[in-house]
Amino acid sequence: MRATGWLQRNAIEVLWGLFAVANWLAMIAWPAWETVPFHFVWISLTIVYGFRVWSPGVTGLILSTVILATGASILSDAFAGIQLWGELFEVPLMSAMFLAMVWHARRRQSAMREVEAVADMRASLLERQERFLHDASHELRTPVTIARGHLELLCRETPDSPELTVALDELERMERIVDRLLLLAKAEQPDFVVLRDVEIDRFLEDVFMRWSEVAPRSWRLDLDLAGVARVDPEALRSALDALLENAVKYTEPRAGITLRGHAVGGEIVLEVADEGMGVPEDAIGSIFDRFARADDARTRAQGGVGLGLAIVSAIARAHGGRCTVERRDGQTVFSLALPVGAEVEAEPVAVERLALGLAP
Repeated sequence: MRATGWLQRNAIEVLWGLFAVANWLAMIAWPAWETVPFHFVWISLTIVYGFRVWSPGVTGLILSTVILATGASILSDAFAGIQLWGELFEVPLMSAMFLAMVWHARRRQSAMREVEAVADMRASLLERQERFLHDASHELRTPVTIARGHLELLCRETPDSPELTVALDELERMERIVDRLLLLAKAEQPDFVVLRDVEIDRFLEDVFMRWSEVAPRSWRLDLDLAGVARVDPEALRSALDALLENAVKYTEPRAGITLRGHAVGGEIVLEVADEGMGVPEDAIGSIFDRFARADDARTRAQGGVGLGLAIVSAIARAHGGRCTVERRDGQTVFSLALPVGAEVEAEPVAVERLALGLAP
């Protein structure tokens, strides 16, 4: 059993050894043609090493054996006058070429080990980060809920207390952060999104009407698509809420915010455009990272903690899509592209809704 297992593990080496011995015997049997099997031996050795990359000890032993066997055969034929003495230079030349290949192969193997080590380390860090986010969020949720309940009771007794109002606002902000941390902690799980059929135009109209009623902005809905899209409606609503919240946060009252939707080549592209200050060029590459903020100098109330756009990116990836940001015609435009197939098509006439200021 041990011999069978060894043969299975070293089948390539065994086959090459038989091939090399056969060619070495051919060198002895037909000395006038021995350069042909000689090169077969060396070329096959190089090919096999490229697959195996033996340890230095095994490599040295095999190389020495091949040098002695092929060199001895050529030397014997040179003494007999069958081969020219110059043919002996083939042995050190082939040895040098083989050693050069050995050096490159070992360098590549070392580089691959380093890459694998870095990948394993990053995977471990990501796993620990996900576990920390999940555990910390769960641990925070209970005390925040309890504290909020007590503060709400105090607010009923002293409704005009500004300190209690501020404390409640901060707790609500903490609850939103905890909810987003939990959402990010689930982002890499296979059941992060649950797809189902959604009438995408009505869905977007519902999102638009809800936001146009809560913030004093010049809201515009521009739809050029209709049909049933297979998406996770709750996750997509969270992504759009994060983009619209971001637009409200960085615009002044009565500034324009537009929600657009159109279908292009099997994708729906949802855009949130605002007339705010924009995203600095040096922040575009990292703005969708966790805890990234476009401007660290902004106040905490305005800038947040940098989770909203990370959630948008995670939801887009979970749908097989992508999220991008650009400056276009004086507006900051966040685009969410999702593959949905041919069921969603562009409408002949765009649907446009306009809502100015606060809802009545």
